[in-house]
Amino acid sequence: MTHFKSFMTYLCIVCPFLLVAQVETVFNNILFNDSVEDAKAKISSITGDYELFNATTSSFPLAKNEETHMVCTKVTTSHGILDKVVFTFADDKLVYIEAKGNVDALKQTQQDAPRTYIDYEVYFKDKLFIKSSEDSAWILNDEGMHVNLFAWENPYLKTPIIENKSHEALPSFLKMGASLEEMAPILKSKSQFTHTEKLDGKSPDAQLQINAFGVHCFSFPRKLEARFGDEKLNVVWILTGKAEEDRIRQVLIATYGRPIFVDDNWEIFNDWQVGLRKDKPEVLLMEKALGQVYKKEFFKQ
Repeated sequence: MTHFKSFMTYLCIVCPFLLVAQVETVFNNILFNDSVEDAKAKISSITGDYELFNATTSSFPLAKNEETHMVCTKVTTSHGILDKVVFTFADDKLVYIEAKGNVDALKQTQQDAPRTYIDYEVYFKDKLFIKSSEDSAWILNDEGMHVNLFAWENPYLKTPIIENKSHEALPSFLKMGASLEEMAPILKSKSQFTHTEKLDGKSPDAQLQINAFGVHCFSFPRKLEARFGDEKLNVVWILTGKAEEDRIRQVLIATYGRPIFVDDNWEIFNDWQVGLRKDKPEVLLMEKALGQVYKKEFFKQ
């Protein structure tokens, strides 16, 4: 588990009162889980114009069946006018907000000092991420935090709109057992950006982790956590959403056949080298020998 993910776990479990979002004070009382119709009624009085887009095929990790993007221009807040804001709905519930242009207006709503994570200023209380170099901001719900959606740039904010057409299941460049020297530059070239960290030593199988953001797999740019033990790639975690679990399951079945092991929390494929985790939405890739160790010691098979 990364230090960042551990910190977020602490916030969610120990300090739940810190996670009461204040997004409603910014966008005329719009709330996460609002429907499209409710949000339209609230946004109409503070935006110059808005347009609705329904994705032709849902690939958004927080959407099970349907994703809708409401793109608004010249959105008025109490601290200034934002150039563009997109509100993303998963199955008719607001789950994600991204803004561009004059995002200092969102900073001014915050009383606490930000923490720094890579190139982001992070206000954890509101789950607000700001990247000043790109004049961009993200407001996330808990699921969006897990998927690291602050690293995603919504294509509906761009002109012309270019939907992601990548349908590769698992990145073909991942070579389990390959050396750190070989894989580090490949991960960097295939990602939007990477962040390397030394692990805390709790796992004897890995000492170093490369967090790769924006890697295309399962039809969406995702965060991958590539772990190295003795400078060999032996584990990769791919962060996913609970709503897309069945979509991912069908891709894994099409790629590897039916799972060879199933319980409440896991479905295992490809001779214990690929796992679909269900208690916490992730896909696990393992080097073959390590997979056999997990089979015996963790899964008791």
